[in-house]
Amino acid sequence: MKPPERSMDETATAVIAEDESLLADELVDMLKLLWPQLHIVERTGDGVAALGAIEFHAPDIAFLDIRMPLLNGLEVARQVAGRCHVVFITAHDEHAIEAFETNAVDYVLKPPAAARLVKTVERLKARIRQPPPDLGRLLRRYAAPAQTVPQYLQWINASRGAAVRLITVEEILYFQADQKYTRVVTLEAESLVRKTLKELLDKLDPTMFWQVHRSVVVNVHAIDSVLRDERGNLTLRLKQRNESLPVSEAYHHRFRQM
Repeated sequence: MKPPERSMDETATAVIAEDESLLADELVDMLKLLWPQLHIVERTGDGVAALGAIEFHAPDIAFLDIRMPLLNGLEVARQVAGRCHVVFITAHDEHAIEAFETNAVDYVLKPPAAARLVKTVERLKARIRQPPPDLGRLLRRYAAPAQTVPQYLQWINASRGAAVRLITVEEILYFQADQKYTRVVTLEAESLVRKTLKELLDKLDPTMFWQVHRSVVVNVHAIDSVLRDERGNLTLRLKQRNESLPVSEAYHHRFRQM
């Protein structure tokens, strides 16, 4: 059955995924002027958070920065294809823009220009009455050849007393910052790594390891349940250890779909 046509004055919803906060602010302000009926339901700064926001809000439109942390905009678009209309945010007027111009998708150049954004808004208003297109073919054609498979950590050398232990990432339940070191916690042991949490996070698979607190990164496969108290605070319960891990408010979005 065909979905009912939408009125041009009907409120549309959007998620903006852009890791440069000042640029995101500018884009939001311009969209408010050009399209007052557009309701921006969430702003995020990385691709994994963008996926969570799209899953939770089911927006009509997703503005996706092509180059952002964890997952880039092309990878996010590939996973949400057919679920919302996509507008890419890019700093480079490259060959991809020609592809976006000729397909049912649009783009915004950094920094956003009012004249170009007017064109984007007009296109979105016309397309929002229609089901979002499947971008799989376009993304395979223009994105896949340029991408390389990321090389994530497969194991870690960690100190435990006088010994140095080789730990595969699958064994690790969570990491916890410990000043200039990082505590590595497995089912049976705890060890120290001579790297900061941030250094490790940049090398870990973002689909497997989620930062849930400024000092904690957890293996998603180790999570048993998510607990919410009367104040709305979230805590993670692990499958194989007794301790619970706090979730900072900044990372609550990761668990909205659960």
